[in-house]
Amino acid sequence: MATQRILDFLATRRPDGPCLVVDLDVVRDNYLAFEKALPDSRIFYAVKANPAPEILRLLASLGSSFDTASVAEIEMALDAGAAPARISYGNTIKKERDVARAHELGIRLFAVDCVEEVDKIARRAPGARVFCRVLTDGAGAEWPLSRKFGCAPAMAVDVLRHAKSLGLDAHGVSFHVGSQQTDLDAWDRALADAQWVFGTLAEEGITLKMVNMGGGFPTRYLRDVPAAQAYGQAIFSALRKHFGNRIPETIIEPGRGMVGNAGVIKSEVVLISRKAENDNVRWVYLDIGKFGGLAETMDEAIRYPFVTPRDGGETAPCVLAGPTCDSADVLYEKTPYPLPLALTIGDEVLIEGTGAYTTTYASVAFNGFEPLKAYVI
Repeated sequence: MATQRILDFLATRRPDGPCLVVDLDVVRDNYLAFEKALPDSRIFYAVKANPAPEILRLLASLGSSFDTASVAEIEMALDAGAAPARISYGNTIKKERDVARAHELGIRLFAVDCVEEVDKIARRAPGARVFCRVLTDGAGAEWPLSRKFGCAPAMAVDVLRHAKSLGLDAHGVSFHVGSQQTDLDAWDRALADAQWVFGTLAEEGITLKMVNMGGGFPTRYLRDVPAAQAYGQAIFSALRKHFGNRIPETIIEPGRGMVGNAGVIKSEVVLISRKAENDNVRWVYLDIGKFGGLAETMDEAIRYPFVTPRDGGETAPCVLAGPTCDSADVLYEKTPYPLPLALTIGDEVLIEGTGAYTTTYASVAFNGFEPLKAYVI
C-alpha cells in the first residue's frame, strides 16, 4: 500500500517527525472504481475522512459531490470548486445558526433523525430537502455506528411526515451500515427498512425520492476486503429486490474507502523495553500514538499494517504504544502485534492504510507534540 511515489517522496524529502503522505493517484483510482461499481449512484465523499484541500479539489474535478458534517466542511467543499447543489449537510446534530449559515451558502439538502431537528430546518432553511436517517444494527462492521445517529423506521415515518407538514421537501431516507463494513448483505437489511418507510408514506400520498446508502465501504488493513465491484453488485441486487423497477435516486458516501489506502504514516521507534526481567513481551513505543492521529486503534478496532526495515526475520508479539504521558496512549495490547526481534530504537516504521481519519483525529498539541504533518502528492 506504500506506493512507489510515496516511498520516493520519503526517500528524497526525509521529513522530520511522524507524517502522513497521501498519493492522489490512488484517490483517483478509488473514485473511478466507485463510479464504475455504482454508475447510477451519486458519490458524496465524506469530507471528515480527510479534508486535505488537494483531495477535495481532485474529487470536485472528477465530479464528486460532498457529505459534510459542519459549516467549516461546507466551506471547504465550496472552496474546492463544488457547487452548493453538490453538497449535503449530513450531520443530524446541528446548531440552528449553522443551519441558517448553510442555507445562506446555498445548501438545500439536510439530514435529520428527529422532529426537533426538522423544526430547526423549517425555521432557518425553509423549503429545504430533508432525508431521515434510520438506525441499522451495524453487524459486520469493525466500527459500528448504530446508536448516536438515526431513529427507528416507524419514527422516520413520523419525522418525514412532520417535515412535509412544515413545508419542507420530505426527500428520502439514509442509513449507515457501519464503518469498515465487510458484510455484503448489510445493505440488503438496511434497504428493506428504507423501502418500508417509502411504502408507508406513499400510502399517505408522500412520495420519497432518494435513498442515501451512506458509507461503510472498507479499505484494506491486515485482511483482504471485497472490491468496490462486489459491493456494487450486492447493493444493486438489494435495490432491485426491495424497490423492483422503481429504484429511487441513490447516494453513497465513501470516506475510508476513498482515501484510506492512499496514505502511509512514517513513524520512528522511540523506545523498546520490557516490564520485568522475565517478561517475554516487548513494549515498542513509536513517535505517534492515539493522540497523534491513530485514534481508531481505540478498542483495537482498526489494526493497521506495519512495515519495518527488519521485516523477513523472526518475529515476536509486542505491545505497541505512543509517546505521550497518558496511559490511554496504547495502540495494541489485548492482541499483541508481531514485530521483528531485530527491531531497534531509531528504526523507521511505515503504518499503511492511514489515509483516512488520522490527520482529522490528531490533537492540536497534546503534551506539546505537534499535530500530524501531512503531504499530498
